[in-house]
Amino acid sequence: MKSLSKNFTLVAALTLAFASISAGMAHAEEATPAAEAKPDNEVSFNAAIVSDYRYRGISQTRLKPALQGGADYTNNPTGLYAGTWLSTIKWTKDAGGDGDVEWDLYAGKRGEIVKDVSYDVGGLYYFYPSNGLHPSANTFELYGQVSYGPVSLKYSQSTTNLFGFADSKNSGYVDASGNFELTDGYVLNVHAGHQNVKHNGASSYTDYKLGVTKDFGVVTVALAAVYADTKAYVGPDGKNLAKTGAVLTISKTF
Repeated sequence: MKSLSKNFTLVAALTLAFASISAGMAHAEEATPAAEAKPDNEVSFNAAIVSDYRYRGISQTRLKPALQGGADYTNNPTGLYAGTWLSTIKWTKDAGGDGDVEWDLYAGKRGEIVKDVSYDVGGLYYFYPSNGLHPSANTFELYGQVSYGPVSLKYSQSTTNLFGFADSKNSGYVDASGNFELTDGYVLNVHAGHQNVKHNGASSYTDYKLGVTKDFGVVTVALAAVYADTKAYVGPDGKNLAKTGAVLTISKTF
């Protein structure tokens, strides 16, 4: 169980950023257009280590650390983007299958609806090589997000079975998030989401996150408390994979 802006992911999902264009930028561009203008095409890379890979509140790594990384391409004139992201995992083996990697592929379009209100729509494919589960853990979701300043509301819906649940096509996830600047570069991260697993009501749940992020330049550090109100997700050692836990993320974008 994972998520985009895992970009956010979830865990990577754990650090979010919003950019705004100041009212005086047009004047600045008149003096130094090359310095202020974004290139038409941008490519970035990211890498992270997390103390526990939580996706939508559920640990994907048996409450253990994970290594993560990805790459993103954006065409700024059109708002079109595409990217890929990978993480080490344990849950497919714990579910009786195989594999220890999640590989995400996604693409979409971002833009502004009106001043300060933006949208983001696209599709995300979660690929679990050699997972061996029946139904397969491989999942495709369509998503749409609307943001206003530091807050956003997102809805994702699977067009396949959801992460190996039988007869779970058209499962949906609602995600409300906010990222509020504090002092000295600290950002308060708050999140609540609800996962509905179609025809698997006992596996549906609500998850929450409260955390703080700070970019130190060399790396970005995030610390968050994460919880989901379910006991349906249990590791092979009997531990509740949704229990309240602290998640530390150290990441770098370059």
